[in-house]
Amino acid sequence: MKYLILTFFSALFIQFSVAQNTPTLVPYKTEKKVLDGFMDKRFGMFIHWGPVSLRGTEIGWSRTSVIPKAEYDELYHDFNPALFDADVWVKTAKQAGMKYITITAKHHDGFCLWPTKFTSYNIMNTPFKKDVVGALAKACNKYGIKLCIYYTVLDWYDTRYPIRVSDSKPETTGNMVEFVQFMKNQLNELVTNYHPYMLWFDGNWESPWTKDMGADIYNYLKKLDKNVIINNRLGKGTHKVMTNETIGDYATPEQEVGEINMNYPWESCITICNQWAWKPNDKMKSLNECIQKLVSTAAGNGNLLFNVGPMMDGRMELRQVNRLKQMGAWLNNYGEAIYGTKGGPYRPNSAYAATRKGDKIYIHIFNADHHQISLPNIPNLKVLSAHFVKGANLAFDQNSTNINIQLPNQLPDENCSVIELKMNGNTEMIPLIEFQKK
Repeated sequence: MKYLILTFFSALFIQFSVAQNTPTLVPYKTEKKVLDGFMDKRFGMFIHWGPVSLRGTEIGWSRTSVIPKAEYDELYHDFNPALFDADVWVKTAKQAGMKYITITAKHHDGFCLWPTKFTSYNIMNTPFKKDVVGALAKACNKYGIKLCIYYTVLDWYDTRYPIRVSDSKPETTGNMVEFVQFMKNQLNELVTNYHPYMLWFDGNWESPWTKDMGADIYNYLKKLDKNVIINNRLGKGTHKVMTNETIGDYATPEQEVGEINMNYPWESCITICNQWAWKPNDKMKSLNECIQKLVSTAAGNGNLLFNVGPMMDGRMELRQVNRLKQMGAWLNNYGEAIYGTKGGPYRPNSAYAATRKGDKIYIHIFNADHHQISLPNIPNLKVLSAHFVKGANLAFDQNSTNINIQLPNQLPDENCSVIELKMNGNTEMIPLIEFQKK
């Protein structure tokens, strides 16, 4: 009898919520073990790509600001990336040491890289006529890489969305009820057909989108796949941190390394060049900068989603591919200090960073102008050994104040050398410690 009463009132509450247009939150969030598995991966590839590569301008944002809207919206008629090879893209990510790929299935310009049934503005109506998302899904499965899908909230192309151009005022001809249903229809296609590991939303800042809409979409997705991971750009508020306005599982600082945070997961998205989409002769980051951004994110307890923009013919630029392979070569040597680690226990700075795993602490050296590293001592733990990862033993001493490690005249890696400290106990519960000022 008690169960029947509870069931009756639960059903009544749901009906009331629907009538009031208030989202009913399902009692389910992405499980911690699923998010922990995501954070263990540490390094993924972001791919911004679409017909805009024919012009070499920024995806979405250059519509009207650089390219007239009428011209931008017709680019897909000429989009025929005949040299696109999903296997090559995924193998490039794998060679870089990346564990997942996030593809812009639909960016703010509204163009879709899969054969959606809900708009003709998609890849099957180009001369190319091939399912890009489907090809990547197959290649990711083949090479053991997780497929993730970027899908924007806003859509400046679709007339049901009330804003037609970035930062413009909403028009009266839009219909957000119909647009949200359109989103659900497309997301159902993506989740059902391609089974993404993670969904990366964007474009939640414009006024037609509300936090309640974000909660509705989150709940809808969790009913389709309870384990799909969802970033924090479904709700409102800042992307950099998780707040009361957040809807989603993890924070997404952009074009910067996030602050160290041991309380919730985060992922920095950063470009290998300057522009997200391909741009001819765009300035590319040095190997030193690429590696140190990766290390700094891991040391801050975050992931790095590193962006490349393929060219108009479907290939990734050779110089970008080579840079990624160089990062992969570094990870072949030092990956144990990145994958599956936690940030800390030392808070990173411009000279050093630290990661930890079990009874090991890894000290990442960005620059060392002294022949000794002096670390604050960790109470109640003893250093058993110190050596470069896959390298020579190092002399050290430990007292009540410091752990002092002697360095050779030349470090093993000019971009970032890594020292392993083996301790006599678990390091993962140590509170954050500041590196000493140099």
